[in-house]
Amino acid sequence: DLVTKAEVPQTLNLLWSFKTGDNIKSSPVVYDDKIVVGSTDGFLYALSMTGTLLWKFNTTNSIEAPAMIVDGIVYCGNLDGTLFAIDLNTGKVKWKYKAENQIMGSPNLWQSGGKSYVVVGSYDYNLHCVDAQTGKLKWKYETDNYVNGCAAINDNYAIFGGCDGFMHVVNVETGVLKEKINVGTYVASSATVDNNKAYVGDYDGK
Repeated sequence: DLVTKAEVPQTLNLLWSFKTGDNIKSSPVVYDDKIVVGSTDGFLYALSMTGTLLWKFNTTNSIEAPAMIVDGIVYCGNLDGTLFAIDLNTGKVKWKYKAENQIMGSPNLWQSGGKSYVVVGSYDYNLHCVDAQTGKLKWKYETDNYVNGCAAINDNYAIFGGCDGFMHVVNVETGVLKEKINVGTYVASSATVDNNKAYVGDYDGK
């Protein structure tokens, strides 16, 4: 849910700051009074709401996309192409999955009938679908260029753009392409879906 009901005060004051070992390019994610953020120093950090370090985990390569947190598990990819599932409370790895090139976009989750899968794009040209509980590969769907952004989920479908200039609509249960829409140029950003319509920007500024 990317919508917040939080009210922003008219006057803003810095309450605290926390310094990582390098740049922070990804957005922080808040869940259960914990703040999770990745850094280009390769570490994933969990902070309290007052800025105290709870734990940090070394993924060994730069993190440039926001994590996803579901049911107390943090899912996060890095630039060596590893997708991690990490316990939010302890910082311990539950599983990890290796793509063949860097992960620049956030993972997303599909759930239905007691099954849950994580989908994530990679610069190996593939959208990867893995079991959310085990990290075991379910399928890979290959495009013709880098997959940079986060895939949107709508019903049984993952909708995402690629640097091949297409929007792809793929069945999450089967990994089979439903349709491919020619955008004409790179789609490096994430798609979003609302009211059965998908929205995305491209490198032509459209």
